[in-house]
Amino acid sequence: MPMNTANKLTLARVFMIPLFLVIAYWGFPGSRYVALGVYILACLTDLLDGYVARHYNQVSDFGKFADPLADKCLVMAALCWFVETGDMVGWVLAVVLLREFAVSGMRLIAVEKGRVIAAGWSGKVKTASTMVCICLMLFGIPHWLNLVCQGVILVTTVYSGVEYFAKNWDVFQEKK
Repeated sequence: MPMNTANKLTLARVFMIPLFLVIAYWGFPGSRYVALGVYILACLTDLLDGYVARHYNQVSDFGKFADPLADKCLVMAALCWFVETGDMVGWVLAVVLLREFAVSGMRLIAVEKGRVIAAGWSGKVKTASTMVCICLMLFGIPHWLNLVCQGVILVTTVYSGVEYFAKNWDVFQEKK
């Protein structure tokens, strides 16, 4: 498989995840801000790889698989770190994980039936708002704003998950 520019950007994001975590856990003075810089750069590669793939006709099966997986891994890495540092309650992370597993499972069932469930608008809003909230939380915001960010992450996660299931419930119907 020849590696196009969009896929290289996705792989760059994947390689930034352990870099982000090493810096975040290292704990040197200012490490949180350096981790924020790496996280922002990784988020920008997400925007850029999608643009490049569509604009330059570089959409590939690898990209369709790796891009959303890279996004989920990046977000989960940050959320796990927040739980460990006490900046996020664990049950919010549990809800986010449950939604991701449930939607991924539904997509697998749909694929078995020859159907592809594309990312919906609410899922894109969820991803974007979660990434913004993570950036704010990495920046070191007041506790009340941290709680607002956790609320935004929770509400957009639940809403998009419910919408995916409501719009695609028919994939669970058995053919007669």
